Amino acid sequence: MKTAIVTDGKYRMSIAAVRALHRAGYRVIVTQTRADSASAPAVSVSRSCAEFRWIDGAVADQEYGQRLLALLQEYEHPVLFCVGAVTLNMVAQNRETFAPFANFLIASEETLDQLNDKETVHRRAAELGIPVPKQYEGVPDTFPVVIKPHCGEKFGLKASERYAVAQNQAEYEMILQRMQRYDPKPLVQKKISGTGAGVSLLLGVNSELLSALCHRRIREYPITGGPSTCCESFYDEKKIQQAYQLLHSFGFVGMAMVEFKGECVLEVNPRIWGSFPMIEAAQSPFVAQYARAAAGEAVSYTPQDYQTGIRMRFLLNDTIASISYLKSGQVKQGLRGLLDFFTAKEALVQKGDNRVFRTYLKKSLFER
Repeated sequence: MKTAIVTDGKYRMSIAAVRALHRAGYRVIVTQTRADSASAPAVSVSRSCAEFRWIDGAVADQEYGQRLLALLQEYEHPVLFCVGAVTLNMVAQNRETFAPFANFLIASEETLDQLNDKETVHRRAAELGIPVPKQYEGVPDTFPVVIKPHCGEKFGLKASERYAVAQNQAEYEMILQRMQRYDPKPLVQKKISGTGAGVSLLLGVNSELLSALCHRRIREYPITGGPSTCCESFYDEKKIQQAYQLLHSFGFVGMAMVEFKGECVLEVNPRIWGSFPMIEAAQSPFVAQYARAAAGEAVSYTPQDYQTGIRMRFLLNDTIASISYLKSGQVKQGLRGLLDFFTAKEALVQKGDNRVFRTYLKKSLFER
């Protein structure tokens, strides 16, 4: 049986990856660095996880690359699926070292850096004629505006801390000063109204399109602009083509999510993203396509090869979001969230594999 190794099991996105690879016929091995997790992650108890392996130390250690490489060499050229950004970047920096021992689709270090820089993405999208928010070089002439560093991930900021909205001049000056602690010249853009959406793409070794999936945000937390807590799958050929045009222009390889607000591109996540479990909820072949293409098999793109209208939520985060909507006076949104408790798919639940969700809840409530 073919083998796949999924890294960074502590992240909840790893659960969907492990299940999808198992469904595609792979024997799935999950890894986790000991220093970065208080106990074995929830994915380790999944029926889809054939083996769980601890790696000594932390992903930040200089020795991490050699430790992961040694583990890979115990298997016969497995497919490598990097969940954590640190692992992804490390493999990108050492592609020639890892390539003889594993199959993977990962962009170059230079390409990842370019796509993580929001200003570079903004400039390239504008050059390609893809709508982007108005960007201010000096003090903005209208409000509200969004202020964000070029790459919040590099500063270790949580997703909810990577941007802030200023409604007036006073807030602008306060937020700008705070952001300048991380980035001396943060980006200032006009706040765009409209529905938030993500277009997730898989690109092959020649930057060819292999798989795509669209989701729209239903709720988020913090409700003023944070990570998605509930989303819904849909299909939009125009957005897929725009996202592909943008990624292809960088020569990108691998998995990425292009974030839209209304008709505008906001940024790119050239790595596994928070709403990744929608891949499994909508029964997309995205992960299977990754594994096959990484192993050198011929893979072709099939439009709309997933279920649309699938609503997915993260129970803990979405419950907090729903209560926050109610407290802020957005009663319709709050009540919809409470109703989705009975109608939406829980992102981490799968029939016959419910021990994972119970373990995740226990760890979330008692280990944080």
